[in-house]
Amino acid sequence: MKKELKRQIREDEFVSGFARALTWIGAHRDEVRVTAVAVLAVLIGGGALGYYQSSRARDARREFAAAVEMFHAPVAGESPAGEKPPTPGYASASEKYRKAAAAFDGVERRFGSTPEGIRARYYGALCRTELGGEQELEQARKALEDVAARRDKPLESGLARLALADLARRKGEVDKAIDGYRQLAEDPAAPLPRDVALMRIAEALDEAHRSAEAREAYKRVTDQYPGSVFASEARQRAAYLGDGA
Repeated sequence: MKKELKRQIREDEFVSGFARALTWIGAHRDEVRVTAVAVLAVLIGGGALGYYQSSRARDARREFAAAVEMFHAPVAGESPAGEKPPTPGYASASEKYRKAAAAFDGVERRFGSTPEGIRARYYGALCRTELGGEQELEQARKALEDVAARRDKPLESGLARLALADLARRKGEVDKAIDGYRQLAEDPAAPLPRDVALMRIAEALDEAHRSAEAREAYKRVTDQYPGSVFASEARQRAAYLGDGA
């Protein structure tokens, strides 16, 4: 009997509360309508924003991938034997890198704040480094310095730091290049394999005909990283330089 009485009381409370709610809605019909419209607008707006962001991310990935494919495409005469030349083809490396740079610039303009936009800036700098003109090299340097400063993007930052050292080496600034490689090799937070930077140091010294230093640098690669993909080449160069070449 008590259970039945309690159940009846709960039902009465629910009916009473529901009735009061209907009465309040009737008295505040305009307010309820405005609130409902506002809530609906928020839901629709949130869905539209999510769709826009998803669509934008897909566009960024697609356009970046197309630019990367252009960057890696062979030029006339470079296609492996038996393979059909790519379409569109490129008559020269300079033509390819100019078009790839323009494609990466487009990705950066449209999606500059996205991961693809940051990577596009890095790749655009690589294109300009390959073109090699004074103006292009200066543009590449500025872009790489911008990406290198992005410590919130450790991989892109590390690659840009390596490319900056490569750029200095390309311009004949051997000591500056070696300093850049050494900083990467000694940075525990750098995302790049340490043997990459050490091998670059050895190669830069070798190219500068600083044979004794180059030999020691090559030996450092083989001693510290005997399983490195660079170990065989480093061992051969160390032996060659050790013969007094």
